[in-house]
Amino acid sequence: MRACPCGSGRGLDACCGPLVLDGLPAETAEALMRSRYTAFVLGETEHLWRTWHPRTRPATVDSGGVTWTGLRVLEVSGGGPDEATGVVEFEARFTVDGAADVHRERSTFERRGGRWTYVTG
Repeated sequence: MRACPCGSGRGLDACCGPLVLDGLPAETAEALMRSRYTAFVLGETEHLWRTWHPRTRPATVDSGGVTWTGLRVLEVSGGGPDEATGVVEFEARFTVDGAADVHRERSTFERRGGRWTYVTG
């Protein structure tokens, strides 16, 4: 069993895999954020594109040049199965050109057509 990169402690197939690889919708904003981190780790830019709100999505999505090494969720506000918006604050550890660093972000999410989308961070 391959561990899910999002740090949930579950296997990829039981965690973010179905969202990233099969296109299943996330039930919560936190689940979407974790799946997006996993997509960055795996280089699955299609999932990043598909889950980015069209209002804020860039013309191209690139996941290259960075090696993601860990995720820690710091706070979740809203974003439940019956909510329309949510905020997830997290720290994502990475290395680039051999130097370790941390990216900290408060991401906002919004339901669009019944599916969670990433709006901005």
